[in-house]
Amino acid sequence: MLGRAVRAVEDITLDVAAGEVVGIAGPNGAGKSTLIAMLLGFLPPDEGTVRIDGVTPRAFVEREGIAYLPELITLPLEWRAIEALARLSALAGIPTALRAVECARVIEAVGIAEHADKRLKALSKGNLQRLGLAQALLADRRVMVFDEPTHGLDPVWTARFRDIVGGLRRADRAILIASHNLDELERLCDRVAIIDRGRLQRVVSVREAEGALGSVVRRWKVRAATGIEALAAHLPGAVVAGQTLECTLDLAALNAGLAVAIAQGALVTAVVPAESSLEEAFRTAVTR
Repeated sequence: MLGRAVRAVEDITLDVAAGEVVGIAGPNGAGKSTLIAMLLGFLPPDEGTVRIDGVTPRAFVEREGIAYLPELITLPLEWRAIEALARLSALAGIPTALRAVECARVIEAVGIAEHADKRLKALSKGNLQRLGLAQALLADRRVMVFDEPTHGLDPVWTARFRDIVGGLRRADRAILIASHNLDELERLCDRVAIIDRGRLQRVVSVREAEGALGSVVRRWKVRAATGIEALAAHLPGAVVAGQTLECTLDLAALNAGLAVAIAQGALVTAVVPAESSLEEAFRTAVTR
């Protein structure tokens, strides 16, 4: 008996321009993996079209290739890391004479030189993820797709990944990053497409969202060394917990209350949004 048909992705229109870093965010089962599979040419769409530089994904991959880091890299565990990269460089079409040089370059870039001779089964989750990142950097591609790229990475290498993406930006290259980590997407991307139940719910322009904060009513966290009571008195609706309070105000009202409390002797140590503009947009989009 056949199961119920499911529309994994439906009615999505999204353009990614050369020079952009675009994020894809959504809850589990939203359709991100299906969208990436179609973009890579693994799945053809039942309806509509997917085009990269005017041709189908499969035609583009055969012509130029796409750099791709899957969420979980799966390779024979008996292979050594350097052996895996050598084999993958061959699949990437790197000339034989250049493979050793390119493998050494990406090993250095992701900091796994000390693990190069280890078998994959001996690598930690984080080091295996860095190996996956290394293989995505082997060839010079105009399109790069990263699926949960910081999965398993420690804070040091999560920050290092941001530097790597910054170095990959260029006018003729498009970069797509799918992630559950909204903070990372906000740091890395120009725009973020929010997908839920197979549909595109919203595209957030990260820099424009940041610039529009002044007129938006939102939740804020305020921490103080002294004078938390004075702050609460001048920030309507404030809820105090220890030396921290939360309030929901626009930026003008927040600053007015802070100014009065500071004049009365309050020492404010931090003022931050309770959630980022992208987190706010995501929550609104997926609960709508």
